[in-house]
Amino acid sequence: MSQSESKHYFGTDGIRGRVGTLPITPEFVLKLGWAAGRVFSSSGQGLLLIGKDTRVSGYMFESALESGLAAAGVDVALLGPMPTPAIAYLTRTFKAQAGIVISASHNPYYDNGIKFFSENGEKLDDAIELAIEHELKQTMTVVDSMQIGKVTRIEDAAGRYIEFCKSCFPGSYNLKGLKVVLDCANGATYHIAPNVYRELGAEVFEIGTEPDGFNINENNGSTSTDLLVETVIDNQADLGIALDGDGDRVIMVDDRGEVVDGDELLLIIASSRKQEDRLSGGVVGTMMSNFGLEQALERESIPFIRAAVGDRYVLTELIRNHWQLGGESSGHILCLDLTSTGDGIISSLQVVAGMIKSGKSLHDLKHGMEKYPQHMVNVRCKGDVPKTASLEEIPRIGEAVASTKQALDGRGRVLLRPSGTEPVVRVMVEGENLSQVRELANELASVIAESVG
Repeated sequence: MSQSESKHYFGTDGIRGRVGTLPITPEFVLKLGWAAGRVFSSSGQGLLLIGKDTRVSGYMFESALESGLAAAGVDVALLGPMPTPAIAYLTRTFKAQAGIVISASHNPYYDNGIKFFSENGEKLDDAIELAIEHELKQTMTVVDSMQIGKVTRIEDAAGRYIEFCKSCFPGSYNLKGLKVVLDCANGATYHIAPNVYRELGAEVFEIGTEPDGFNINENNGSTSTDLLVETVIDNQADLGIALDGDGDRVIMVDDRGEVVDGDELLLIIASSRKQEDRLSGGVVGTMMSNFGLEQALERESIPFIRAAVGDRYVLTELIRNHWQLGGESSGHILCLDLTSTGDGIISSLQVVAGMIKSGKSLHDLKHGMEKYPQHMVNVRCKGDVPKTASLEEIPRIGEAVASTKQALDGRGRVLLRPSGTEPVVRVMVEGENLSQVRELANELASVIAESVG
């Protein structure tokens, strides 16, 4: 059994679930804070940072975490509502032992989660997560009163991070004359992103900047761009930027109201860096990255490899290949030369810098890639979900996959992806013709359903 498989609470992106249901309860989070404190204090009394998004439950879990950490003898600094990438950045600059994020990213307000960053602003190694889970099984104790951790608040956290974001934009450029609509999803960037763009000279129109604890990701942000499209057109803006609830993802909209997804943004950044001779190596995408991205990068002689779905796996491949740029269709983009994790604000600034350098609009830049239609069908399984390799070893399924690939004639892809959270196999077919793609996906899904459904 691998380390990842032996973890009970930690998933690929921390611990997440519905508020009030284990493990997202005050009692568990209190114990989690204590367990983490025990692990991190083993190397001496240090400092842990805690930040959160704008969910109403964030206050409750912030208090629970700080109590658990203090009981373990760890000092805590509270950041308040801050984007996830800001917490990673501040963890590095404060030389903290770790940073803790209270957020469920793009999920609705009634979900929440806890994830950790290491002292380098990176996700924790499996070994540390396993050590925390081991401590969770122990009886909670409290250190001697002389050793109880102290809790303080970092009042200028937002200002520090705003300056960092601005430093990631070329100093010779400014945004005067640029009209930008910013949708902050009523999430953690509500007081950050508008200030970054205004201080760089842009004229900013805000939506999703009035959080009330319940409206995070509600019909706005990177997962729901209709309002952004409408606002861009109504204000004749040059572009729109949609961030998700914790600010690590970005989707953009051009001046004609057309959505520009993570694959297209990744290509724009990569192409701009290639022209400036500062693209280190190639680009990492995922198994869900559009085939059009792969082809566009090939035309520019930019190496491209695919990782499993999830930014953790993209990061692993970037580090393994000593590359700097990667991301997902969802808009989670990694620029490792600038920061250690996905950052929606910083990624958007790289796209805007590419616009200024090229003198082209976002609409023109996105046409460097021809997106291939994709169609996905979910097939529910009777029992345990087989792995992809096991599925294709079933003769009927293997034959159907081969037949589908033959029909695409090298101009598309077939992907069978078992879900990690439910008994479902996701069947994705991608190709040049939407009607053919739909037909092939449905036919393949039928064969899989007859075999394992």
